[in-house]
Amino acid sequence: MDIDLKEIQSLDQLFEFLNEHFGANAWMLKIFVVVLLTALVSLVFRLVAKRLRHKFDQTKNIWDDALIEALRLPLSFLIWVQGLSLCAEIVVAETETVVNGVFEFADPVRYVSSIFAIAWFCIRSLRLMEERIICRNAESEREDKLDRATVEAIGKLLRLVVVITATIVILQTLGFSLSGVLAFGGIGGIAVGFAAKDLLANFFGGLMIYLDRPFAVGDWVRSPDRSIEGTVEYIGWRLTRIRTFDQRPLYVPNSVFTAIAVENPSRMSHRRIYETIGIRYDDLAQMQSIVAEVEQMLREHEEIDERQTLMVNFNAFAASSLDFFIYAFTHTTNWVRYHGIKQDVLLRIAAIIERHGAEIAYPTSTLYLNGEAPPALARAATAEGVRSDG
Repeated sequence: MDIDLKEIQSLDQLFEFLNEHFGANAWMLKIFVVVLLTALVSLVFRLVAKRLRHKFDQTKNIWDDALIEALRLPLSFLIWVQGLSLCAEIVVAETETVVNGVFEFADPVRYVSSIFAIAWFCIRSLRLMEERIICRNAESEREDKLDRATVEAIGKLLRLVVVITATIVILQTLGFSLSGVLAFGGIGGIAVGFAAKDLLANFFGGLMIYLDRPFAVGDWVRSPDRSIEGTVEYIGWRLTRIRTFDQRPLYVPNSVFTAIAVENPSRMSHRRIYETIGIRYDDLAQMQSIVAEVEQMLREHEEIDERQTLMVNFNAFAASSLDFFIYAFTHTTNWVRYHGIKQDVLLRIAAIIERHGAEIAYPTSTLYLNGEAPPALARAATAEGVRSDG
């Protein structure tokens, strides 16, 4: 033996040893050795990655978890690509030219696969970081935290940049002229612009939503121009998914939002109570005291914001009632809590009316014979005459 097994310290020496002792069939053993080593390296990497991931899970840093998880699949893919491309090189070097034609693309495939693996790692890293930022913001109580729509928009934009960059580098690696590719992209862009104008309109509509942020995921939105109302579940580049209050998904193209008015009740600062209450015509004398006490009750109510507009006024002689209205705002914007507060206010008003000996009116018709005046008007006229005589 010219080479002792103990002296084999590199892959080249191993291959030289196989060539000398196995002759024409050595290339099959070389491929076996390369595949075996590739499998061992891949296995070792997976075990190390699993151990590192378990260790990083115990830290508070969210970035190391995302990076090691993003690296796991692309690097395993890259290890196998390198191993298999080395096998292809062995076949090219050791076999007939008929077989060589099958494996002559080993180098380009290796380069393209390496670029693909790097791009895959970057995209996975960005996606995992985006998910972790969204989760952390959901748990945070800070007021200056990024909203979900902004994080998703930045993540999508960065992933798009990675895809475009990787595509250009791959085309240049394969021998395409970069200037030709860019020129074709300009001409193709014009063609695509005419053929897919609706798609581009939706894309830029989504971009405007991300920039202007009229609503975000989780907001309750509605439009007075269209039959659109519900909770926003997802904002994509082409369409937005809204869950209506009867739990049906509504898919709205983003271009629609550039042409309609959108109301976002989720961002209101207060909720308004605006109700009209009527009492009987017989209770006209109690109207002023009822209105005054109702206003005082609202100003003292712990759930009513006195700093906002607050009005209680007698404002109409209706067909069957004397009407006064209440106009006030609650501190809360929660829909369920608001209705509980409104119920409490209306019950207190009913109690005030009853305490003054009056009654809430309902539609009635009263017929007066022989020129009789209604009792309430007669009492009012008598009181006015007394004041005039005085």
